[in-house]
Amino acid sequence: MVTDVTAVPPSAMPFRGWLPFARLLTRGLFALFGPVKVVGAYRVPKEGGVLILANHRSDVDPLLAYYAAPRPVHFMAKSELFDIPIVGKLMRGFGAFPVKRGEPDRQALKNAASLLKDGEAVGIFPEGQLSETGELQELKAGVALVIRMAGTPVICCGLTNTERIIPYGKLVPRRAWKTVRAEWGEPHTFGKDVPAEEILAWITGQFRMLAEYPE
Repeated sequence: MVTDVTAVPPSAMPFRGWLPFARLLTRGLFALFGPVKVVGAYRVPKEGGVLILANHRSDVDPLLAYYAAPRPVHFMAKSELFDIPIVGKLMRGFGAFPVKRGEPDRQALKNAASLLKDGEAVGIFPEGQLSETGELQELKAGVALVIRMAGTPVICCGLTNTERIIPYGKLVPRRAWKTVRAEWGEPHTFGKDVPAEEILAWITGQFRMLAEYPE
């Protein structure tokens, strides 16, 4: 019997039990493949729901954003990964939850909003997919819907040089030989009536500033 994993609301309870292992794994990974510099982590709200947005240059980005955050984060990830036995279990252990790409996935958006209302931190990559060229891609409109549904603070994390650890199209990580950065912006709260265009423009501006994208 096949279960639609996107219909299963994520829970924070199993996630908590995995935290020591998750922290140990990410520290070891970036000690080996770094160096990594985290800037401005004190800006992330320590409690209450918060939506974390990061740009997407490499398959290692979720782990770096997780490593850079001073609190546990539930990341939204493509549903195909949850079908891989070991990978899927690890991702659930890290608190990730699935989203179907290429179509509006209302259940994934509801899961994100539910976690935020429960006081959890949720991580989303608004570009929706890896950047093949390294340039910032057009942001998906669904992220603005999540922001308006939840009404919680939003903070952006700019990731730089992550493609040096796992380049686009590659699977095996390598040492970066250049500082990989995760820089946090200032948190911001949007009202429910703020136009989606305004929200997306703010996120784009944050990414260009924090992740060194050219104008």
